[in-house]
Amino acid sequence: MQKIEKLYEGKAKVLYSTEDPNLLIQYFKDEATAFDGKKKGIIQEKGVLNNKISSRIFRYLEERGIKTHFVDMPSDREMVVKKLKIIPIEVVVRNIAAGSLSKRMGVEEGLPLKETVLEFYYKSDPLGDPMINEYHVKAFSLAEADELRRIEVSALKINKFLSEFFDERGIILVDFKLEFGSHKGEILLGDEITPDGCRLWDKETKEKMDKDRFRRDLGKVEEAYQEVLRKVME
Repeated sequence: MQKIEKLYEGKAKVLYSTEDPNLLIQYFKDEATAFDGKKKGIIQEKGVLNNKISSRIFRYLEERGIKTHFVDMPSDREMVVKKLKIIPIEVVVRNIAAGSLSKRMGVEEGLPLKETVLEFYYKSDPLGDPMINEYHVKAFSLAEADELRRIEVSALKINKFLSEFFDERGIILVDFKLEFGSHKGEILLGDEITPDGCRLWDKETKEKMDKDRFRRDLGKVEEAYQEVLRKVME
């Protein structure tokens, strides 16, 4: 399958059309950004690591009945995916207080939440992906009520499966971001699931194994991503 035309370039990936109108090639970049693009840099081989990590996780979720856009991984940096009509809502699933939630609620990072929290954000780079709720979704017709319900149910199932997956590998799934889209009438999980969009902590040491190492200048960023790949391939 060949790349034909660049359709979209984001912070971490590029999407290309292919000879099949229903399939795209998703190319993973090494560029890294944080704080709405204010901080930029390169994480060596991040694209390769994230492609492999995300492909492994998509396959795992598909085996458990979660429908995703993943089709194949033809090369180290490329993933063949189903073409989605993206629903402009980012879903953040939180199990432990960290990052913006800790600041917003005035609690110490690392506080386990009494129940899983789902947050919605409007997908808009120019606006900085502002937080919204279900009333905004309805008022601005960002998704149908049944679509939002299916997204919520799917997000909680994904959280259960991934929490178990990472726990078995000595990793705590603190929080993570999900994106969904429609393909031939079905709602599918899209985008990627990688240390770029997940907070992952070592179960024993609580050492950060995700993009917070880049955001907070903690060092050993590449080593953390490599360790995540090693563990998810177990």
